[in-house]
Amino acid sequence: MSTAIADDSRKVTTHRLYEMKQRGEKIAMLTAYDYSMAQIIDCAGMDVILVGDSASNVMAGNITTLPITLDQMIYHGKSVVKAVRRALVVVDLPFGSYQGNSKEALASAIRVMKQTHADCIKMEGGAEIRESIQRVLCAGIPIMGHLGLTPQSINKFGTYTVRAREEAEAAKLVEDARLLEELGCFALVLEKIPAELATRVASELRIPVIGIGAGGGVDGQVLVMHDMLGINQDFSPRFLRRYADLNAVITDAVQAYIGDIKTRDFPNEKEQY
Repeated sequence: MSTAIADDSRKVTTHRLYEMKQRGEKIAMLTAYDYSMAQIIDCAGMDVILVGDSASNVMAGNITTLPITLDQMIYHGKSVVKAVRRALVVVDLPFGSYQGNSKEALASAIRVMKQTHADCIKMEGGAEIRESIQRVLCAGIPIMGHLGLTPQSINKFGTYTVRAREEAEAAKLVEDARLLEELGCFALVLEKIPAELATRVASELRIPVIGIGAGGGVDGQVLVMHDMLGINQDFSPRFLRRYADLNAVITDAVQAYIGDIKTRDFPNEKEQY
């Protein structure tokens, strides 16, 4: 970690992300769902922490992100915000809390902001959720957009394969990206799309573009914490780089603990009152 990053303890804001893009400084973003891990990630110098609806998968064991509720997202958001001092905290609006009803979208966004004290929210979709985005932005709530593979729409796609390979879908993605910027979104996540297309979008937009499986030509990267730390071993897409194997570390520690109990080694005399 560079000295510049380590020494910069100023709070990250939506405007600072815009400035980072203007300077060509890459943006680091990672998910977190609880106080303890969020504290570690924030102290390490993370720019953006996403309280993702991926909590539905890695925390609750669901197959998709769809089952997680607004109340559950608020619980995770509150836990994370309490730990964070520097990073910008983004909370996902979950499936069913904003699609098709702009008044419900505003009510959901207000609940998240008031009850979690997060900095902003994230919403999946383009033109089809235009009214919801406009209504939320009019209330002064910052929005990070999300295009490409949008997991909340997995039942429509029917697959987690790379999106926007075909010309028509790519053209719509570019159009939606421009629309989100025009409406006032402060940043955009592009998930699992061709790197060339993502590079084009990032170069055409003034707002920061964060990629996940979208190549290196964007303004920053995001991964799911459980994936990059090697806690989750069942998910191995091409875009994932594992920075640790905590699954093995934790398993070894737990087995050693069990062994010490079984052999009466724990607790020893120094570990008793």
